[in-house]
Amino acid sequence: MKTNFFVLAFCFFATFVNAQDYLVEKVENPVDWVKPLMGTDSKPSMSNGNVYPAIARPWGMNFWTPQTGKMGHGWAYQYTADKLRGFKQTHQPSPWMNDYGQFAIMPITGKIRFNEDTRASWFSHKSEKVNPHYYSVYLADHDITTEITPTSRAARFRFTFPESDSSHVVIDALDMGSYVKVIPEENKIIGYTTKNSGGVPDNFRNYFIIEFDKKFTASHTFSGEEISEDLEVEAEHVGSVISFKTEKGEVINAKVASSFISYDQAELNLKEIGNDDFETVKEKGRKEWNKELSRIKVEGGTPDEVATFYSALYRSLLFPRKFYEYNAEGEVVHYSPYNGEVLPGYMFTDTGFWDTFRSLFPFLNLMYPELNANIQKGLANAYKESGWLPEWASPGLRNIMVGNNSASVVADAYLKTDGKFDYDIDLLYEALLNGANNEGPMTAVGRAGAEYYKDLGYVPYDVGINENAARTLEYAYDDFAIYQLAKKLNRPKEEIELYKERSLNYKKLYDPETKLMRGKKENGEFVEDFNPFKWGDAFTEGNSWHYSWSVFHDPQGLIDLMGGKKEFVDQLDKVFEMPPVFDESYYGGVIHEIREMQVADMGQYAHGNQPIQHMIYLYNYAGEPWKTQYWVRETMDRMYQPTPDGYCGDEDNGQTSAWYVFSAMGFYPVAPATDEYVMGAPLFKKVTVKLENGNELIINAPQNSDSNKYIQKMELNGKNYTKNYLSHKELMKGAVIDIEMGDTPNKNRGTKKSDFPYSLTNEL
Repeated sequence: MKTNFFVLAFCFFATFVNAQDYLVEKVENPVDWVKPLMGTDSKPSMSNGNVYPAIARPWGMNFWTPQTGKMGHGWAYQYTADKLRGFKQTHQPSPWMNDYGQFAIMPITGKIRFNEDTRASWFSHKSEKVNPHYYSVYLADHDITTEITPTSRAARFRFTFPESDSSHVVIDALDMGSYVKVIPEENKIIGYTTKNSGGVPDNFRNYFIIEFDKKFTASHTFSGEEISEDLEVEAEHVGSVISFKTEKGEVINAKVASSFISYDQAELNLKEIGNDDFETVKEKGRKEWNKELSRIKVEGGTPDEVATFYSALYRSLLFPRKFYEYNAEGEVVHYSPYNGEVLPGYMFTDTGFWDTFRSLFPFLNLMYPELNANIQKGLANAYKESGWLPEWASPGLRNIMVGNNSASVVADAYLKTDGKFDYDIDLLYEALLNGANNEGPMTAVGRAGAEYYKDLGYVPYDVGINENAARTLEYAYDDFAIYQLAKKLNRPKEEIELYKERSLNYKKLYDPETKLMRGKKENGEFVEDFNPFKWGDAFTEGNSWHYSWSVFHDPQGLIDLMGGKKEFVDQLDKVFEMPPVFDESYYGGVIHEIREMQVADMGQYAHGNQPIQHMIYLYNYAGEPWKTQYWVRETMDRMYQPTPDGYCGDEDNGQTSAWYVFSAMGFYPVAPATDEYVMGAPLFKKVTVKLENGNELIINAPQNSDSNKYIQKMELNGKNYTKNYLSHKELMKGAVIDIEMGDTPNKNRGTKKSDFPYSLTNEL
């Protein structure tokens, strides 16, 4: 018996191990591979994503999420929590930006309890079903199962109640000024919430409508901690409680919609559901996600790799969010988060260009150019309504981060589509010049230190402008983006030359002694007591080892400054070879970005934050592409998992996810506003990309494996291809890329200067 037991145990173990090692040959329904809980095991001191499970449609105006955190807490859902306080409509782009346009719904049984703590219920992840288009959970304290499935601006709820004469649903319009009205004869509640975290005009409201399919046996409203039988209440913090008598297993349905414009518009938005029952809305959501996720089909990866890929792709399809609605005539209209008016045309929001100019927006230009053209129309509207392009919008202008990276977002979109789409590029170019030459109404809009930058070519360290070196480096790249667009638009020669010259301003901060970027004083002297491991100060959420590579548009120029390719590669190597030491004195404590670098065990490489995410690809510019191939695969394997702690820092509105999506395909947009993607190492044996124009991009790497991470040979459309980059224009025609992979570097491929990607210096 013992022998048989051990044989059976061994067979079970072997089967289990093999189950983890098998390769997924075909993905039929990619939505089933998405893990919306990836990255939710986060907290202020340690981000493993800092995301919540967004139950939504792609780029939906409204998201929904189960709420574990207290009202107003940026960490709305934390995987380690064991109680739910409600189900929240949310527009939160990140916990640091917090939320707006939010209200919560919570079913309960027994005594009426509307306070978020007393109504809360224990729950378990074992009884939680989480998909992009559908959420379900069992609320143990109330014996209720709650299900949610959304459209873009509306949602259906389904509550399965126990037998009770005291079943209730709490609608919490939250604080900062709110209103509710119960309309029993229509089984309806209407209301508005004003709760926000900034970036809104004085008249900001989110109007909501909730319709139930069963008559109320009773209804109450509450204000603060007081409850009454009044049907209508307006105060600092209000809500309502409606009651039912239910049989065991009885299902009550609710339809919910909201609008930033009016109650009438919320009624129009409710028509997104129409007469569709819960299952129909759910299936439509599933089909929509499958359609978008199927645009990129991967084959020949492990289950974890496939799940990570589609989870990252899901996160890449959420932001920027649609902030527009359709009026009764079917016209696109929006409430302006800049001037408070209701105006015609598109509007998008909830994205920070400091993060997303790097890979998220280039991803949209590759896969969704028509959508991004509408985003550009929205940016033109933002400029008309505020006088500025938003660098971080949520929903209006927010004063956070540095740079003027709207230049990259605008230029890359127009250059990649060659003017195919009809929008006012001349107005947007005017907006770029305005932002590039003026300080804005807040330091994160326009360019802080603009006059210094124009006069000296850099923002000085000693004139009271923080993170000055980071600003200078990003302004120089942003000037390059303007230079590229100016050429395309046939602007005056002197204007083109001005921005070309300013693109080289990064050189003014290069310190030949340390071979790093360094803050510089107004008198032209470098800052004394330079510590390259000091976070913040002259840099933004990083140190000199991170920001010294922020010369996206001219790596060859940086190579020349450092003394040649060997010295450049040596400096790149040091990033991984040094210990993860740091100086946190600027912040007065260890910020989470520092901690995430420290625990990653990749030296000074801090993939959890954006400034250095392109750095791995720079080996291609110095003739050692195999080092890019090695470190790209290492980063994908070690820094991403389809688990609650699956990211290595803030996910940030699709940026860190889009890095993975690009890198898994085998290439990355180091320098937006150029035509090139820089080669890495594909993760899967085959990737099929369905482009919006109907063409296909196929990447074959049949020998790919954990050990075979190096490119031995590459063919583009059947012809030998040695370059370390791919052309966007050529890819858009459709292409077949065949890559032979091996377990040792091919040190003869991609080593000639003619193989290197674009650098501005090579134009000079």
